[in-house]
Amino acid sequence: MNSLKTVIGFTLRTKLLTKSFIITTAILVVLISIGVNLPYIISLFSKDEPVKKIGVLSGSYTTISESLSQAFNGQENKDLQIIVDPNATEGQLKTQLENGEINGYIKLEAAEGASPEAFPSTVYYANKDLGFTEQSAITSVLSVLKTKWIAKDALSDEQLAQLEQPVRFDTVNLKDSEEGPVSEADDMRKMVSTFVVLALIILFFMTNMMTGNMIAAEVTQEKSSRIMEILITSVSPLAQMFGKIIGMFILGLIQIIVFLLAAFVNLMLPHNAAAFKDINFDISMIDPNVVLLGIVFFILGYFLYATLFAAVGSIVSRTEDLGQAIMPITMLSLAAFYIASFSVSAPDSMLVKISSFFPFFSPTTMLLRIGAGNYAAWEVIVSVLILIVSILACGWLSAKIYRTGVLMYGKRPSWKEIRKAMKAYKI
Repeated sequence: MNSLKTVIGFTLRTKLLTKSFIITTAILVVLISIGVNLPYIISLFSKDEPVKKIGVLSGSYTTISESLSQAFNGQENKDLQIIVDPNATEGQLKTQLENGEINGYIKLEAAEGASPEAFPSTVYYANKDLGFTEQSAITSVLSVLKTKWIAKDALSDEQLAQLEQPVRFDTVNLKDSEEGPVSEADDMRKMVSTFVVLALIILFFMTNMMTGNMIAAEVTQEKSSRIMEILITSVSPLAQMFGKIIGMFILGLIQIIVFLLAAFVNLMLPHNAAAFKDINFDISMIDPNVVLLGIVFFILGYFLYATLFAAVGSIVSRTEDLGQAIMPITMLSLAAFYIASFSVSAPDSMLVKISSFFPFFSPTTMLLRIGAGNYAAWEVIVSVLILIVSILACGWLSAKIYRTGVLMYGKRPSWKEIRKAMKAYKI
């Protein structure tokens, strides 16, 4: 036990004060700060776009032009303003366009060969084309006006007013409706849970890759410099392996705490606090079950991957070969990250359900299901038990590989050679 504590303390002291760790942590803190404040930073550099003014050559379609003007000028965000002057001529509108008083004008005129009662064609004249957003907005309003124009004699005023109302599309989850109606606060809690889950998944991936690579690199470096031969005479290989794993775990926790503090400080800045107040966000909206189970899966997932990184690092004699050796573990970690991140919109898919019981993917995919609230208690228990059994199995196997691999030099040994060495050393 004393030797294990010694290795843990040595690992923390040597890694915590290294320039690479401090610089990497500082860079990530800066990136987190920029990411949290990015909307505010963009708002500082973005200039207010001038309101686009568009004239209308009504002709004999004054009713349509006035309705078009009311639809846009009554909005709170007046990015587009429709100016209607029934007496304006096309020559006057062209002069206003040349003088910069308007950005363009719409000409309403009867379509060729159409009857006077038909809805007019619309042509936009300008020196610069309208943006896609503005053009879509005008087209949508004109589509409603066309429907009202065609059906004006067949529909009542109330029915015509309903045409302007957007279609309301609500979703009712029958399982949730048994417990009562779903409120806006419930929807907000689900959004917050999804955000927390994504943050935990990203933290798991970053910590897993950084600390895992550090574990493998340190073991390989000690082995390539022959320091391992001295260490192994005073500390057992098992104490070395698990001491490094636990030490790196504490190191990762310190780094995560620094990241969380940086995010919290930036979120509490006045401009960010005001944004949270506008959306009625409260800290009580964070589901404690998501956070608690997220921590459980984070810890179990870390130890599962860490034992594999330590085992692979022990069989590599040169740091140049380390990247290729840990590639399979890296691919597993990437797969766990991508399956969860790309399945946020479909947490009930068969891929997510199956992978939530696969130990290398369950730390992220089961957490995704927990955040969505679509899981049963027995599924979480089974997933945790599978993870624990996998950690014990991988830890047992990695310990055997580690005890053998740290004293095997030269080219990277094959699995057959490792097995022979285990038999020779009676491991």
